[in-house]
Amino acid sequence: MARSTYYAVTDGRDDGERSGGEGSVHRKASAGRPVPGYSLAYDGRRIPDETIKSWICDLIEGDGFPYGYRKLTVCLKEDYFLQINHKKVYRLCAELGVLLPQRRIKQRRPKRIAKRMQVDAPNQLWEMDIKYGYIAGTEQFFFQLSLIDVMDREVISYHLGLSCTAKDAVSVLKQALRKRNLDVEKTSRLPVVRTDNGPQFIAKAFARACEELRLDHQRIPVKTPNMNAHIESFHAILEQECYSRHEFMSFQDAYRQVSEYMSYYNERRRHGSLGDVSPTNYHLAIISKSLKPEVAAA
Repeated sequence: MARSTYYAVTDGRDDGERSGGEGSVHRKASAGRPVPGYSLAYDGRRIPDETIKSWICDLIEGDGFPYGYRKLTVCLKEDYFLQINHKKVYRLCAELGVLLPQRRIKQRRPKRIAKRMQVDAPNQLWEMDIKYGYIAGTEQFFFQLSLIDVMDREVISYHLGLSCTAKDAVSVLKQALRKRNLDVEKTSRLPVVRTDNGPQFIAKAFARACEELRLDHQRIPVKTPNMNAHIESFHAILEQECYSRHEFMSFQDAYRQVSEYMSYYNERRRHGSLGDVSPTNYHLAIISKSLKPEVAAA
């Protein structure tokens, strides 16, 4: 059997160090494999780390004063003919205390973390998310981006396509505002839009659109899908009652089947948490004040 089949139990020293022979220049690092204590020149000579440190200092005192460890690595290779990589140069620079301070990247649009809130009317909190579907006939995936109102559970707008970009997410937002007759110039209280940290929602185009539309965009913390529970619940229903029920043979077939189901879900499917009323009818009942909505936590 191959020797690599088994783990070798060692004390962290090589044969030369145990015998005190030529390899005894090795020294043990605090963790991991032993640090040799030298680097090889291109002609095979061993150059001790202390000598390399002095060369680094000479470079910094000369033309290399603005260089970081990567450019110092190039200088050591070309000027001193060393076989050395940037990781070791970084370690030696750290030991010398000559590493340049790292540049801090500031977010131009700092993200707003979603917070728990109580919802007692439509158009207070909208949730958005993306779901993947599979087309068996062409062995492709398609995307469905949906926007749901937390109060009445109606999927106000959605996108179906073989791709899904930030531009599509912005289109869904604008369509939802039109369907709910929300004029961003005249309406004083616009919905909070809650999403996860998907690439479509952290894109500059989406952030810019939210600013122009005066929408408060909040992103849930990582690994907290419960903060987006209503859209996640809808996607579970969508998977069980539509995606798993049909075998799509083409994108056109998937588009037709999903569109028919979305009409069914909004207009006819009885929703248990809404008193066995469909989302659209529940929304109309609240608007007409024939039904007093219950406060929902989200």
